[in-house]
Amino acid sequence: MDRKQYCVQLSVQPSRGLMDEKFIVQAHNVPPGFQLTIHAFHKCDDGHSWEAFGHYTANAAGAVNVSEDPSLGGTYSGVEQMGLLWSLRPVPGSKPGLRMRKMNVQTPMEVSISVYQGHQTEGFMDQVPLASVVVERWYMAPGVRRVPITEDALTATLFLPSGPGPFPGVLDLWGGGGKLVEYRAALLASHGFASMALDYLTPKIAIETGKIVDNQYFETAYRVLEQHPQVLGSRIAMLGLSLGTSVTLKLSVYSQVIKAQQEAENTQTSENQNAGKTRINEEEHVIWRDLLLPIPTDPTLKVDVGRLQCPLLLVVGEDDQNWPAYESAMDMKEMMEKAGNSHLLTVLSYPNAGHLIEPPYTPHARFSKFITVHSRQRVMVLWGGETAAHSRAQEDAWRKMLIFLRENLYGGTNPGATSVSHL
Repeated sequence: MDRKQYCVQLSVQPSRGLMDEKFIVQAHNVPPGFQLTIHAFHKCDDGHSWEAFGHYTANAAGAVNVSEDPSLGGTYSGVEQMGLLWSLRPVPGSKPGLRMRKMNVQTPMEVSISVYQGHQTEGFMDQVPLASVVVERWYMAPGVRRVPITEDALTATLFLPSGPGPFPGVLDLWGGGGKLVEYRAALLASHGFASMALDYLTPKIAIETGKIVDNQYFETAYRVLEQHPQVLGSRIAMLGLSLGTSVTLKLSVYSQVIKAQQEAENTQTSENQNAGKTRINEEEHVIWRDLLLPIPTDPTLKVDVGRLQCPLLLVVGEDDQNWPAYESAMDMKEMMEKAGNSHLLTVLSYPNAGHLIEPPYTPHARFSKFITVHSRQRVMVLWGGETAAHSRAQEDAWRKMLIFLRENLYGGTNPGATSVSHL
C-alpha cells in the first residue's frame, strides 16, 4: 500500500469510558479489499504485556468497522465489538499462568489500538503501525470517591458514588487468594452502589494473630457499611465470588447481624471444600484442579439456603473446573424448593463458562498461578471456560446482576440485603 496515497485513519469512540462500556473501532481511508490487522496492546500494573488482534478486509468504501465487520482470524473471530479487550492474552514469551487484574483503580487501563498492513500474527512491536490510538478504560467513574477503612481492625476500601447519597450498599468478598481487591467494588460504585471491598484472609489482624478471621470480622464490616452516613443501612447486599460465596451464604443464613437479603457472586457449598486435586497437563503446564480451601467456619456445615428470606442470584459457569458449580446450584435450588422459598432464587447458568466470572471484557484466564493462603504454596489452578463463551457470560451476568441489584436495592418494596452468587 502506498502510504502517501492512503493515510489510514483510526478512531475509537468513546476513547475514554468505564471498563464495562463498549467502544466502536473504525479504520478509514484504506484501499478497498485491503487486508489489515487491528491490534490491541496493554501493559498492566504488574508490568506484564498483553495483546489481542483481529484480521479484517476493507470494504468497497475503504473502511473497517469492528462492530459490524467479521474478524477472519487472530485472537478472536467473527463480529466481536469488544474482542480487542476480552481476547487479550500475554504476549509471546511471557511467564505462564498470568491473570490480568487491576491493582490501582485510581488510574485507567490504557490500551493502544493500532492498524497494521496485512494479516499479521506476531512481531507487532517490531513494525510501524499505519495508525494508532490510545484509549482509557476506568473502573472509577468521575466523582466516585475511594475511602480506606481501617476502623475496628478492618482492612477494607469503601467506594462512594458521585453525589450526596445515601446509596444502597454492597459488601464485596473475593475468593481464596486473599489481599484487598478493589476493581469490582469501584465499578459497582460507578453504577450507583456504595461498595466496600473487604480483605478477610490477609488483613492486618490475621497477620498479627496468625489466625483466620471469624464471623465477628464480617459482621463488623457489615455494621460499618450499614452505619455509614452515605449508605442506606436498610438496603445492603453481599457479593461473593468463589470462597467469598461460602462466607456470604453462611452469613446470610446464620448471622444474627445480617438477617435480610444479600448478594453473593460465585456460590459454593461447604460439602465441596475437601475435593481432591488432580494434575492435568495443559499446554505443557502442570495444572491443579479442584483446589478448594477451608473457609473460616465449620467445614462440615452445609449451608441450609432453604432458610434464606432474601432474593438470591446464583451465577454458574458450567465448565467450572474448580468445583462442581452446576451441581451445587441445583442442590441449592432443591433445598429452596423444599423450603417453599424458590421464588427468591434466580439462577444464571452459562455453558462453557469457567469459574472466574468477572466484570465485562476482563480477559479470560482458563488457568493461572495461585498462592494458597494457608500453606503459601504456589500452584497453577485450572479455572475452566472457553474464551468466547466465557466472555459472553461475563457480559450477560454483569448486566443482569446490576438489574437484580437495582430492582432489589433501589426499586424493591422490601428493604434489606440481597445475595448474588457465582458458582
